[in-house]
Amino acid sequence: MKAIARQISEGLSGCYTAGEVTALTRILATELLGVSQMTYFLKDYVILTAEQETLLESAIERLKKQEPIQYILGYSDFCGLRFKVTPATLIPRPETSELVEWIASEATGNESILDIGTGSGCIAVSLAHKMPQSNVTAWDISTDALAVAAENSKANDCTVAFEQVDILAYEPTDKLFDIIVSNPPYIKENEAEAMHANVLDWEPHTALFVPDSDPLLFYRAIAEKGLTLLKPGGRLYFEINRAHGKDTMAMLQGLGYTDIELRKDFAENDRMIRAVKS
Repeated sequence: MKAIARQISEGLSGCYTAGEVTALTRILATELLGVSQMTYFLKDYVILTAEQETLLESAIERLKKQEPIQYILGYSDFCGLRFKVTPATLIPRPETSELVEWIASEATGNESILDIGTGSGCIAVSLAHKMPQSNVTAWDISTDALAVAAENSKANDCTVAFEQVDILAYEPTDKLFDIIVSNPPYIKENEAEAMHANVLDWEPHTALFVPDSDPLLFYRAIAEKGLTLLKPGGRLYFEINRAHGKDTMAMLQGLGYTDIELRKDFAENDRMIRAVKS
């Protein structure tokens, strides 16, 4: 095991901090190579097969290019479930799981739910798993993302109806939902310079960025259409840009939503909003 750790450390030296190398070493050993946790922590001797050696060398090279470890493994864990992820989907974030927990805590478990911009399907599938009596629908503009989301729904034994929808062009019909949730693009283009390469260079920009001139573009569109799509008393939940919590609240209030609440994530950043259609 020491030889493997040394190979990883030498390969990633100068690309990651010591703490990051330690974390990546554990993940590569236990998740990619299948080394048991006991073997890893006891530093027992491990002989790699030719296939394992090739996998490890490839992973190190990909990590040197700042490719996210989740894309290398092909999956990410979220809300106790495992989700396939590809460069067509964002990697689920821990703060998004807090949004899922908030929704579930206020739900009866028998709602009709719409997830807009579903990506990997992490929100929709997690809610369907937590509330199997609910009727969950998920929209995305990307056919590639929808294909991944459908795989994740099946793999986690959940029922979600997936539809290709461009929310900016969508005209509401008579569909009515109890809950609409969205984690839409919210990073302003001028914030890109401050982003890490493993996000900026690898994750889909259409799911990340919004024009500097209109940071609430997707929130406004969803909130406006939510006035038709939501049942009376229906709830709208957003994950938001921490810099625009008050602006988003003001926009929702201007559209007539009530009981608007802004919550912080575990890092104490403004991150989630709930509003009720009156």
